[in-house]
Amino acid sequence: MREGALHTPDLSGPLAGGRRRPSLDLRLGTIGGAIHCGLAGAQSTSAPYLGPMSQLTVWYDAGCPLCLSEIAFMRRLDRAGAIHFVDATVDDVSCPIDRAELLARFHASEDGVLVSGAAAFAATWRAIPLLRPLGLAARRPWVLALLERLYVRFLRVRPRLQRLLARGPA
Repeated sequence: MREGALHTPDLSGPLAGGRRRPSLDLRLGTIGGAIHCGLAGAQSTSAPYLGPMSQLTVWYDAGCPLCLSEIAFMRRLDRAGAIHFVDATVDDVSCPIDRAELLARFHASEDGVLVSGAAAFAATWRAIPLLRPLGLAARRPWVLALLERLYVRFLRVRPRLQRLLARGPA
């Protein structure tokens, strides 16, 4: 099988009752280095194709109690281990951009594309089955723009929230 193409199953086999029956033969192929699989003979339906889960890397600030709480929540939801979490405060970690910029906003790399802010949260949500509908909704430009405005407002109060969390209960 050549790189960049999925195996196209032969659907010319015997028909059962006038309908094609998908076999249970699993076919593997690669697209851009990612492995995809499907059933040979599977037919498309009118339902939209949501695509495979993405390869996702998330950088976070382990020195931020608020960030640690959010990452712990995401790790609990990410039962399949689809997200690679990277502590950006560790010196030997490779950062795709300046470390200070990386720590100032939430960043993720979805299939090799670096995103930040609301787009990074949406990418993270898409990688977690329970939150995937929210992440897919955020692909609509107006939804993402609204989420980004809310995220920018959150960034203004984040330092105060971090101080409150660092103090602990009074």
